[in-house]
Order: sequence, then C-alpha cells, then structure tokens
Amino acid sequence: MSTGPNRILDEFAKLMTDAAGAAQGVRREVETAFKAQAEKVLNTMEVVQRDEFEAVREMALKARAENKKLQARIAELEGKLGMSASDSVGDAPKAAAKRRPQK
Repeated sequence: MSTGPNRILDEFAKLMTDAAGAAQGVRREVETAFKAQAEKVLNTMEVVQRDEFEAVREMALKARAENKKLQARIAELEGKLGMSASDSVGDAPKAAAKRRPQK
C-alpha cells in the first residue's frame, strides 16, 4: 500500500475519474431527454421529417422534368399539325376539320 501524498493523489485521481464517468452518463441522459422532448414538440407542430421532405422533393423534380418533356412533345406535334401556340384546345377540332381533304 502506498502512503502519504501518493495515496492522496491516487485517491483524488480515482475520484476524478469516477466523477468524469458520472458526468458523461448524466450528459447522455440529458441529451436523450432533450431529443425526446424536441421530437414530441415537432410532432405536435406537424413538421415533416427530412427523409419525407427529400422523397417528395424528388417526386416533384421528376414531375417537372416529365412536364417539360410533354410540353416539348405537344409543341412538336402542334408544329406538325400547323397549329400555333395561340390556338386553343377547343379550336383544335375545327382547325383539323378545315385541313381535311374534301371527298
């Protein structure tokens, strides 16, 4: 057994090590409690989670790209039919009837 100042320093070091371990345990408990409370508050506010937001964002980007493709295709088909952009959808049958050859 050690005696004198070395024993006191050893005991003090052991005490500080135990205190540091206890402080880390308390810190983990506080973090867990804080996260649980924050999640509860966010759920009552109906805030969307990040992964859900990203999924919907990807769907919107794909829909926009598809919409642009379809608009380009419609413009191409209208160009083939000789329709202008000012022609409305309701006028399309009339314009097509005018271009049909007479029998």
